[in-house]
Amino acid sequence: MQRTDFGEMACSIARTLEVAGEPWSPLILRDVFVGIRRFDAIRNELGISKKVLAERLAWLVDHGLLERRAYSTRPPRDEYHLTEKGWELCDVLLAITAWGDRWTAGREGPPVLIRHHGCGEHTHADIRCAACGKPLHASEVTVEPGPGQGAAVHHHAEEAP
Repeated sequence: MQRTDFGEMACSIARTLEVAGEPWSPLILRDVFVGIRRFDAIRNELGISKKVLAERLAWLVDHGLLERRAYSTRPPRDEYHLTEKGWELCDVLLAITAWGDRWTAGREGPPVLIRHHGCGEHTHADIRCAACGKPLHASEVTVEPGPGQGAAVHHHAEEAP
């Protein structure tokens, strides 16, 4: 069975999923984000096989989300750091975390808390309109063709329940 090439679709969501939509990739990025940067530490944290982790790390490096930095020459060992592109994808992971905290955390509450360095308070991701600063909700936007779309029709978000 041949896998669909989402990277060729004229859709930013599909193209993003091509790079980071495989389930291990966001979890690896999460670990690097919180400071787990070495191969064995990531493997132990996730319970992932060496082969799969090596493949996913190589993929994330090849796609510019992570970079390798040597921390030992004998034996040669690398640790992984987020690139600018990787940090920006972690912003998306913060939004996913906020959704998960609201809808999947259960009675116990969220498994982690997010503290903002700027003010020192616990917080959560809050998506805002870049133009006016008001909260941005999918039920309040219209999706229109962009320059990378070619000829297409307008799509309107469904009404919120």
